[in-house]
Amino acid sequence: MTSGGPSVAELFARYGPAYRWWVTLAALTGTVSCILSSTIVVVAQPDIVGALGMGHEEGQLLATGFLAANTGFMLLNAWAVERFGFRITYVASISLFVIASVLAGVTDSATVMVLARVAQGASAGLLQPLSMQVIFLVFPPERRGTAMGMFSFGVVMAPAMGPAAGGLLVDAFSWHAVFFLCLPTALLGMLLGLVFMPGRAGASDRRFDWPGAALLALAIGLLLAGLTNGQHHGWGSDTVRLQLVGAALAMIGFVGWQAVTPAPLMNLAVFRHGGFVAAAMVAFIYGAAMFGSTYLLPLLVQLVQGYTPTRSGLILMPGGFVVAFVFLFAGRMADWLPPWIPICLGLAIFAASSVLMGAVGTDTPFWTLAIWILLGRIGLGLAMPNMNVGAMRALPAALLAQGAGAINFFRMLGGAFGTNLLAVHLERRTAHHAEALNSRLEGGAAALDARRLLENLYAQGGLPEVIRRDAAHEFLARMVEAQGLMLGFRDAFIVTGMICLLAILPGLTLRQKPPGAALRPAPAARPG
Repeated sequence: MTSGGPSVAELFARYGPAYRWWVTLAALTGTVSCILSSTIVVVAQPDIVGALGMGHEEGQLLATGFLAANTGFMLLNAWAVERFGFRITYVASISLFVIASVLAGVTDSATVMVLARVAQGASAGLLQPLSMQVIFLVFPPERRGTAMGMFSFGVVMAPAMGPAAGGLLVDAFSWHAVFFLCLPTALLGMLLGLVFMPGRAGASDRRFDWPGAALLALAIGLLLAGLTNGQHHGWGSDTVRLQLVGAALAMIGFVGWQAVTPAPLMNLAVFRHGGFVAAAMVAFIYGAAMFGSTYLLPLLVQLVQGYTPTRSGLILMPGGFVVAFVFLFAGRMADWLPPWIPICLGLAIFAASSVLMGAVGTDTPFWTLAIWILLGRIGLGLAMPNMNVGAMRALPAALLAQGAGAINFFRMLGGAFGTNLLAVHLERRTAHHAEALNSRLEGGAAALDARRLLENLYAQGGLPEVIRRDAAHEFLARMVEAQGLMLGFRDAFIVTGMICLLAILPGLTLRQKPPGAALRPAPAARPG
């Protein structure tokens, strides 16, 4: 028996071939519970910010703090598994998630809320690469695509369904309820992990890379702080410049340290394999598009179209249901097709969906939006399993653990970048459009006619003459602000689509031959 639990061979002997599905279920249950919390808070964020008296920067940390911790802790996975084994790492991660969820659900402190979200992100970061490692450990090469389809189903299905579940809970109960939704499945995942997760394969004296972890945390923290503060203090302010330069220097120092330390958080040897480099580039852009669009969509329908939290969450539900079937189909495709085909097809479909969203208006019907979103989820579903499989196939067995952590790291790093940069872009473009619309209204005949019409309506309603003009001006200002916000969302979705099209270029290089192709019978020779 290995340290911290039985070995994979002992578990196969105990449970038979069905063991690989039991351990996959265990990994998926815990991982989905943690990832669901990444987006379930989106529709509850206005209520949380108001209830806890949080400023804009603190409110944004509810999303970016989770993603930043998720990103950083993914690189700790390889060390934790080698040092403690799958079972201890898995159970400890879910335990941290449960404690953080309870704290977030009962706290009335903004600081505790942000720290709880960071802890939730850390636990999710440890679990995602662990799940991929287990799948590649227990499944033969020709069946890994199917299994990865199941894993990817949970990874993307959870963010897709999170806003819908969160909206229902906020409207039916309060924002506190969103943090308790995942607890039953998290506890079930912990129980399954205690039974089916293997232990540590052997003794390990690998030391933890404290300097690398500190440099990585500093780089991500300064970068997110700079992007957040740049919106409010100006991109030319000394504080923002110092933060962004510090982030760049810390990242350079992290990469340099990883190249020389004997026990790196990220083994740079994985980047000697061109297929993995291409998959990492796709993963970064994929994460930016997926998490960025998931951040934008609930805000769009609440701020522009006036949806309730429940309705704004429900609009994502059709895409969530469809993506379940797409993942299973895409996982099967990964066993028989080169990864580049479904990856590039999926990215093109998601880009088309984003371009369609770039035509959104205040009167766009619910089901039109839902179909556009559904189309994008189909694209994400085709790309994700094949992206993961393509990355892992490009690596030798000795680098699978490092590769699993690194590919998830790049996907979540892209998510952190994408969410922040799209938020910045949305705010800047909204201000630009509002300013342009105001300049057209100032002194224009249409604006004067609108003001007179409004003043006449106010007069008919009995509003005193002394405040009619101010009321008409305020109404027009709000209309301009709403129109500028809608145009800003359009620009943000167009940028998302363009970014996705860029990812097709590295995706075209993922041409590894699928293991399942070797199992096909050779064509019979024609007679004479």
